[in-house]
Amino acid sequence: MYTSISKGLLRTVAAAALVATVGFAFNAQAGECPADKRMANARQSVDFKAVGVTDTTLGSIDLGKEKAKIVDRELRFRKLVIQPGGIVPWHSHDDRPALIFVEQGEIVEYASNCAAPIVHKTGEVRAETNGTSHWWKNLGDVPVVLYVGDVRHDEHDHNM
Repeated sequence: MYTSISKGLLRTVAAAALVATVGFAFNAQAGECPADKRMANARQSVDFKAVGVTDTTLGSIDLGKEKAKIVDRELRFRKLVIQPGGIVPWHSHDDRPALIFVEQGEIVEYASNCAAPIVHKTGEVRAETNGTSHWWKNLGDVPVVLYVGDVRHDEHDHNM
């Protein structure tokens, strides 16, 4: 199902996102966990609520109706704006892979598999896949803008 965006426009946005992602992937490396800080269960889940976050779905596609026939999956394209001091609560990507592009600002990730905070800056692209559980906080004094493409399984999953 397409939401508030035409099929042609959605394809244009997807193509532009791909071009931007490929271009930035060569120019910017996503913040990474230092090798000596990578470990399983480095951080336990926390029960923070979303604070100062606007999550807008710009478009979506029911993948079960496409040639891929991936039943019960939705490809979403979203914009998240995290205000200074804002928190994106703890969530997992075990069943919801995502590509995240930092369009503006700097945000800190607290991941289950890293004992150190990971800083992500403007222009970075981050892949979130199986085994990634984390939360994010904007420690800066300007809003952070993220564009997110993800594959959602549960239509009631409103995790960020």
